[in-house]
Amino acid sequence: MCNDYRLMVDAASIAKDFADLKIKIRFGEGIPNLEAREDIKITDIGPIVRAIDGAQDAELVQRRWSWPGPNKRPVYNFRSEGREFTSNRCLIVADGFYEFTNPTEPKKKRKDKWLFTKKDEPIFCIAGIWRETPEMGHAFTMLTMEPGPDIAPYHDRQIVILERNAWAEWLDPTVSAKSLIKPLSAGTLTVEQVG
Repeated sequence: MCNDYRLMVDAASIAKDFADLKIKIRFGEGIPNLEAREDIKITDIGPIVRAIDGAQDAELVQRRWSWPGPNKRPVYNFRSEGREFTSNRCLIVADGFYEFTNPTEPKKKRKDKWLFTKKDEPIFCIAGIWRETPEMGHAFTMLTMEPGPDIAPYHDRQIVILERNAWAEWLDPTVSAKSLIKPLSAGTLTVEQVG
């Protein structure tokens, strides 16, 4: 499952993309200093967008990716099947994510690393949820689902990537999560081997 993603754009570019969709981003904690990062890994801090209580606006904040599970292992991916997620939804902003496969070359020791990006879009959003934990404060996790056609050759699960027109609906807990969680059409993602 996804345990590494990328974000190479700044906060102003993210706010503009959301404004184009009529989602106003507020910076209640100040504008986050988002440095370009090739790799955001489990337990790192990453940017999320979440609804502001009782408002049509949203806030861009930085939070920890994963919270401790019952066995103290990090919960960084969470199955979406059969769940509605009626609170604490968030959008995880990315411009790429990685999957790893067994090496294609017999003498190679490390797994092959594949970068997935969305065609013709500078950023995309992964469906997530956040929660407050005594150990970590606020933290988020990515939702997962059965793989769509672009991911299936590489992995038996995938993160939930939302279409741009579903971003505002994901932030509205009255909209059914099940209606928004679906695979992207074939050819929506590009893939290249990296690293």
